[in-house]
Amino acid sequence: MTSATPATIGIDFGTTNTVVSMTWDDGPSQLVRFQAGDRDLFAFRSALSFQLHESDDGRAPERVIEAGPFAIEAYVEDPLETRFIQSFKTFAASAAFTETRIDNKRYRFEDLLSVFLLRVKRHAGEAMQSLPPRIIVGRPVTFAGNNPNEDLAMERYEEAFRRLGFTDIRYAYEPVGAAFFFARQLTRDANVLVADFGGGTSDFSIVRFEQKDGHLTSTPLARSGVGVAGDAFDYRIIDHLVSPELGKGSLYRAFDNQLPVPQRYYSAFARWDQLALLRASKDMRDIRALAATALEPEKIERLIEVLDDNHGYELYQAVSGLKEALSDQDEALFSFRAGSVTIEKPVKRAEFEAWIGPELAAMQVAVDQAIEQSGLDASQIDRVFLTGGTSFVPAVRDIFIRRFGAERIETGGEFESIASGLALIAREDDLDLWSRKAGG
Repeated sequence: MTSATPATIGIDFGTTNTVVSMTWDDGPSQLVRFQAGDRDLFAFRSALSFQLHESDDGRAPERVIEAGPFAIEAYVEDPLETRFIQSFKTFAASAAFTETRIDNKRYRFEDLLSVFLLRVKRHAGEAMQSLPPRIIVGRPVTFAGNNPNEDLAMERYEEAFRRLGFTDIRYAYEPVGAAFFFARQLTRDANVLVADFGGGTSDFSIVRFEQKDGHLTSTPLARSGVGVAGDAFDYRIIDHLVSPELGKGSLYRAFDNQLPVPQRYYSAFARWDQLALLRASKDMRDIRALAATALEPEKIERLIEVLDDNHGYELYQAVSGLKEALSDQDEALFSFRAGSVTIEKPVKRAEFEAWIGPELAAMQVAVDQAIEQSGLDASQIDRVFLTGGTSFVPAVRDIFIRRFGAERIETGGEFESIASGLALIAREDDLDLWSRKAGG
């Protein structure tokens, strides 16, 4: 990739991964790649680590900040002395999240995002050393959270990207970026439904594309979204397969009574990085005491080992492996082996689909809302473009196959389509057709 100043840049800051794409002159979009050991990556994990490093010259220890795969490596290497933060995009629109403190230093959401972006820029090397003043940033249709504050999220995004040096910052809905990427394949006018499945949100847009005087034009017809996606699927797997083997649903003795093990111990399994926080909490003392009074003490002992030995990352790798296998097979083996803990169970695809039924239903409702808002009948949707990692889950694809027929479904560029589409949008003469400034 050339190190000259790119003409345009688009960034898909995702809950799980962040992808950056650029264009030079009138050429195609190119993904920014990152070297992590022997790996050549374009999907950069949306994660931060603050690792405590001892000084060699007697000075006080200091925190070394890393991001992406380097943050994961730092955390796995030294979980007790590393503050790890991932999926922080889910807090963007939360008024309840005001700050987190690390070594008494205050980090607001915009501070976390700007630190993350600076690390992305550094690890990109020459590709991002010279940047154009304009950037097109992807944003979800519906931010994650129970009561998301969209204006607050946009203010936070704006401050973080301005710190990186951009002066012309525009925002486009993530599925619109994917739609633009897909629209290059169109040979005739079409109504296109784009479904973008990320880690934290699922977003849907319906766009009318037309060729006029040799130029592609668009008319946005509808958009909708829901704050559930791949992360929720992961938690369902853990809740059904793993947590029961670690004591969830079991009992312990309290004097002459038998009481259920508190459910709150297992809510931390919604994200693997939260397990270290559980270990450091006052609940850990109670969990250790449960091993002596539990009716099934071996399960509580497994829970203690998973927490003490920081097996969360291995656990989520096992979950990802099961999801991937069930995308191709009707049955797969869930296998989690870490230390002395072994949990192995065959899982049928039908079981998994039953577990994620509530999330699938919420996605279906959001799709229906987009169609109703567009004023079109489902039969008037010419093409459906599915993007994002969760689009590989057969039950997710079936939502669209049942509604529109397999012949109208298109896939491809599942992880790159948004960022590439955003970079291409930045070259458009009328940017207002595709994007907006903050507050616009």
